[in-house]
Amino acid sequence: MSSPRELERDFAVALLGGPDEAITGQIQGDGLEPAARIAIYRHHVLVTLTEALEATYPVVVRLVDRRFFAYAADRYIRDNPPIGPCLFEYGESFADFLSAFPPCRDLAYLADVARLEWAMNRALHAEDAVTLDPRWLSAVPLDEVARVKLRLHPSVSLLESPWPIDQIWRTNQPGADPEATVSLDAGGVRLEICRLEDDVVFRPMTSATYAFERALATGLDLQRAVDAARSADPSFDLTPALGELLDQGLIVGASAPSIDTGGPGCKPTQHPC
Repeated sequence: MSSPRELERDFAVALLGGPDEAITGQIQGDGLEPAARIAIYRHHVLVTLTEALEATYPVVVRLVDRRFFAYAADRYIRDNPPIGPCLFEYGESFADFLSAFPPCRDLAYLADVARLEWAMNRALHAEDAVTLDPRWLSAVPLDEVARVKLRLHPSVSLLESPWPIDQIWRTNQPGADPEATVSLDAGGVRLEICRLEDDVVFRPMTSATYAFERALATGLDLQRAVDAARSADPSFDLTPALGELLDQGLIVGASAPSIDTGGPGCKPTQHPC
């Protein structure tokens, strides 16, 4: 007789299309063969997880059509079972899967479109956070300003792509002009994705502002972030770049050698699973 842990493991393997011999022997048929019972559960799991991926990646679905998406999702699900109970958390690695999935090799932009959609999903479900009061910066001693570290809002993601994924996303929205086309020769884009109040938005960034925010996101201090921005564009101006982040409420914490906001001030938002 298998232990409860072994039963759970064998059941999970069978549900994702693996061998089911270890679990069918533990099931009473009661009018329906154990293998048929497993097949019913397996179908339900695959449909549920495929629908969860479709909800997160609607533009990818539109680009490849639902039949191909279901095929790709089936392959992904079997190798990447969920590790948590919330369906909106499932599929973070789907873009990486698409980039390595042989049938998608002629759709080089597809994985980055998926990365944009995941960033939007992440922004939608990110924790709420108390934004930094701009007056905090005025309290920092002048000799410490360069060493200030700023924490971005939990909803913020930064994404760089060699493809015009912002245009691809927009032309595949409900109500978009069905005759609109996107030239893949239009060039790449750098994007900031975030939630402003209840809306998930993204905006294109210059190479300098992207480098600046990327540096902040990796924990570098203000001086190093400015240095990174000016490496991309020597004309980078800190004042408007910092002012925009503060105005949009995208800075939620800060620290200097002698002062700290006491943490990012995040409070959890309850999301149904």
